[in-house]
Amino acid sequence: MIQRIQSVFLLLLALAMLSVLFLPLWSKLDPLSNQELVLTATKLTYAHADAGMSVPTPTYIIAVLAVASAAVALFEIFQFRNRFLQLKLGILNFLLIVATIGASFYFSGVGEKMLNIKIPGTFEAGFYLPTLALMLNLLANRFIRRDEQLVRSIDRLR
Repeated sequence: MIQRIQSVFLLLLALAMLSVLFLPLWSKLDPLSNQELVLTATKLTYAHADAGMSVPTPTYIIAVLAVASAAVALFEIFQFRNRFLQLKLGILNFLLIVATIGASFYFSGVGEKMLNIKIPGTFEAGFYLPTLALMLNLLANRFIRRDEQLVRSIDRLR
């Protein structure tokens, strides 16, 4: 049913993945040139761009993966009558979240090369939200599996 604990986990997962769209994922500050590079879900750009700086690098793949993961989670909530489909959607969501983390890590590596290689960048809150979503997805799948086992045991008693 919709009021089960896995529905709460899936809703929180969707909120976490949608929050990735609005929070910075990674940033790097060069104190010598006073330039800051910021990675968001849609672009990798200089915060205070001067004339002659490189144009923003589009990173829409992160946004697309995050929105797809949130949409799968919301769709999964309403598939409570078909637990096997919910488990398959959970596996798909796992892959989407891992791809989001991988794409974020890739573009942070691209950003490392764009501004003073000796100074490391810092991961922001938006980078850690997919990790939270991954844990919520695993918890939701665990409770879906538990519900399926409960239904099977009741069927055996009949």
